[in-house]
Amino acid sequence: MKKLFLAALLSTCSMLAHADLVDTIKTRGSLLAGVRADIPPFGQRNKNQTVSGYDVDFAGAIAKKLGVKLVVLNLDPSERISAVKTAKVDILVATFTKTPEREREVNCSSGYFVAAQKVLSKKGRFPTPESLVKANIGVARGTTGADLVRKLYPKATVVAFDDIPEAVRFLEEGKIDAVVDDEPSLARNLSQMSNKAQFELSSYANATEIYAIAARLGEKRLMNIINETLLEMENTGEAERIFNQWFGPQTATPFPRTFKIRG
Repeated sequence: MKKLFLAALLSTCSMLAHADLVDTIKTRGSLLAGVRADIPPFGQRNKNQTVSGYDVDFAGAIAKKLGVKLVVLNLDPSERISAVKTAKVDILVATFTKTPEREREVNCSSGYFVAAQKVLSKKGRFPTPESLVKANIGVARGTTGADLVRKLYPKATVVAFDDIPEAVRFLEEGKIDAVVDDEPSLARNLSQMSNKAQFELSSYANATEIYAIAARLGEKRLMNIINETLLEMENTGEAERIFNQWFGPQTATPFPRTFKIRG
């Protein structure tokens, strides 16, 4: 009897040792995906209290690949990494830019979106990057855009907001001079400004950013599944279909797809 008990105990310990997040997700029956619900069209709130968008569709594809249902949790930009590290979410699909610094804290997938970092301001106000040197610049708190602005323009006054729509309201009211963020986000907000004819997006870009899906360090099996899913979506045309649904010519944020997902 004692030998049987020890054998069962060793077997259980062995199973636990080899268990990973994929097993946890499948046992739970759901994938917890962190998204940003207030940055359309990547994530936006619906009247029925659900969240939809480009990022949500990609998270849904990964949940389908795993054979589980999708559960989305809205995250503030500044809590995205901590949400992954503390297991509040299984994956992060939330306009998360892939950088070497971030890859030391979380695993990042292949890129699934590429965006230029641009400037929204009054027409003709900032014709060159150099003209922003001493400007009052609005950014979203906890983003790579905020870090980049502080690095590129150390003499500028950087004002951090909870989200870009709030920053754009301050720009319209003349409380700040410019807003720096990814081009799709700025284009969407510009299209909704009441006096949009007075404003413009810069022709220049401060940087080009690659959005990736993040998971906890060490979860190689889950990251392999994520990358396999992304590549399958590109090869079947699903990735392009989702892009056109949210960024096509007839949408509120028309934006050309100039990239492909690579393995």
